[in-house]
Amino acid sequence: MIIANPIYDVVFKRMMENEKVARFFIGTLLEQPIETIEVKPQEYTYEGEFDFSNPKDVEKYENRIKERYTIWVYRLDFIATIKTETGEYKRVLIEIQKAKNQIDLMRFRNYLAEQYKKEDIINGEKVVLPIITIYILGFKLPEILTPCIKVERNYKDLINKTTLEIKSDFVEKLTHDSYVVQVDRITDRYQTRLDKLLSVFEQTNFVDDQKITKEFNHTTDLEEVQIMTDILHHSGTDPEEKKKIETEQEAWRTINAMFEDKEKKYLKALNEKDQIIADLMRKLDGKK
Repeated sequence: MIIANPIYDVVFKRMMENEKVARFFIGTLLEQPIETIEVKPQEYTYEGEFDFSNPKDVEKYENRIKERYTIWVYRLDFIATIKTETGEYKRVLIEIQKAKNQIDLMRFRNYLAEQYKKEDIINGEKVVLPIITIYILGFKLPEILTPCIKVERNYKDLINKTTLEIKSDFVEKLTHDSYVVQVDRITDRYQTRLDKLLSVFEQTNFVDDQKITKEFNHTTDLEEVQIMTDILHHSGTDPEEKKKIETEQEAWRTINAMFEDKEKKYLKALNEKDQIIADLMRKLDGKK
């Protein structure tokens, strides 16, 4: 079956709009049944002016007459409010990070800080919910070879050198567990419930050079995986849906190139300032 690559925001959004899929995705990673779930994609618009004066860029964007062109790009961060089988309410933040970019890292740190300030309405009352984060990475962490990890907290009594089995509401709302999925490390293993979820994100068997669509070869013996692949099949074969993916891919390629260029200029200016300071220090030392 041909399916769309779910690491694109527009594709992931379409998939998570299905409540059964969202419940399966989050519940499988958290390893606990989800009683209720509400997913709210948060849209962020980026407005930027890009320079197409480079001859190669002009050729690539030959339909654009002006040398400078303003585009608007939106990205999505996913927030899910869940209620577990034990009756606990939690807020789950899902971040898809396709490339290792320092700017995006700082952006999400700021975004996470904002989420800690927000209140939710639960049963008619304003409450601050514990936060869980899920990171889907389109690049490899060299130190971690497994495709999926959980970074969890433990309460340690530093006086008695023991691990506490209790939880504090205060601590739970100021700290959080995290889950990290490295899609490039997913293999063709297909045994557990988690394996079957991850198989959808496996970055192999692409049928196009852009890595937008791929062949899904596993037997879908779980209803939730069948629903996921049906949704992804439509996204990967419908011309209008596929165009949305291509637009997202090209827009972020352009933005990343712009940020890389700005970062190089910033580092160059920083090195020049360091050189000037070093020269001044040598001159001051010579006058002593």
